[in-house]
Amino acid sequence: MQLGIFAKTFEGTDAATVLAAVKAAGYGATQFNMACLGLPSMPDAIAPEAAASVTAAVRETGIAVVAVSGTYNMIHPDPAVRATGLARLEVLAAASAGLGTGLVTLCTGTRDAHDQWRHHPDNASPEAWRDLLVEMTKAAAIAERYGIDLGIEPELANVVSSAPLARRLIDEVASPRLKIVLDPANLFEVASRAEQQRLVAGAIDLLADRIAMGHAKDRGPEGDFRTAGTGVLDYDFYLTRLAATGFDGPLITHGLAAHEAAGVAAFLSAKLAAIGAGR
Repeated sequence: MQLGIFAKTFEGTDAATVLAAVKAAGYGATQFNMACLGLPSMPDAIAPEAAASVTAAVRETGIAVVAVSGTYNMIHPDPAVRATGLARLEVLAAASAGLGTGLVTLCTGTRDAHDQWRHHPDNASPEAWRDLLVEMTKAAAIAERYGIDLGIEPELANVVSSAPLARRLIDEVASPRLKIVLDPANLFEVASRAEQQRLVAGAIDLLADRIAMGHAKDRGPEGDFRTAGTGVLDYDFYLTRLAATGFDGPLITHGLAAHEAAGVAAFLSAKLAAIGAGR
């Protein structure tokens, strides 16, 4: 697996500075965010020279841009907000080749109008699922047009809150462009070791054919998110089970401070080396 980190972990509004920090912390890959160019994460336009600056930074540092963040609230209660997000997704898709990546990550969304990562009880409604299908079908058409893949992530606060719902979405949209970003810390809040392992194993087994990226953060014993290696997540189980499927893609850490990055790189590198899956 290729070890990486969210580019947005580091300060800077130019690709050269940010990717140099990624490399200095011990990573070989990054999930990029347009905020690292001083732009909104979902900009209305991306100048060719902006994308070219990323390509130049990749060439200089050797850091691979394995994905770019394209998250917007795909089931926002206001259809106009969804339409704006979709238009901006197309802007990212059009620029993806220039950014050096073929994967754009998404947020399947929530009915919460103010925070796309906050749960809302209406997420489980038939209407929310219908809206997601409509939006994801449009997004898949954009992906097909530009030859990219879309990465969705099972996330307790979103409409795709579990691995079975992710599988259902893949089957109903029926697009080969739809891939999975798997973050085991998003599959549970508080769980015993046995229950955690059941959820993680079940997700990997169900989604193995679509997993394009693994994520790496952690959960505290009270359910709070923590930096990878500082919580209760069984990383030996997660990475061994993931490697057993033949997955050799990027493992991207996030949810940490810049000063923690080198320590997390050492932690994850040791775990990957122990199972013979790192590079």
